[in-house]
Amino acid sequence: MRLTHWVLAALLTVGGMTPALADGDAARGKTLFSRCSACHTVTDQNKIGPHLSGVVGRTAGTVAGFNYSKGMVAYAQVWDDTTLDTFLSGPNKLVPGTKMAAGAIANPQDRADIIAYLKTLTTP
Repeated sequence: MRLTHWVLAALLTVGGMTPALADGDAARGKTLFSRCSACHTVTDQNKIGPHLSGVVGRTAGTVAGFNYSKGMVAYAQVWDDTTLDTFLSGPNKLVPGTKMAAGAIANPQDRADIIAYLKTLTTP
């Protein structure tokens, strides 16, 4: 009976844990970012989407000179590993009405690698 309780406790503990994001490879992320570069830059210039220099640690919807959707302005969360991962896995799920036309990045490792690259970008 004790073993049953231990197994049940272990399963409940594991089941209740949030999976950690995979470590990202910034070099691979830079290569993967090419799919993002049609709309985003890594400089301080906006394109169809806002520039992404200094995005990690920045509040969503706050790049000067970019016309954000009402949904993104209302979201107003700080971009970090978790918020970026959630957004990239389903932009319209997290921020309904976002102007981001690109679809979700389904592969968790691809998202982790892109986020690792974004973390290397500083505001010019």
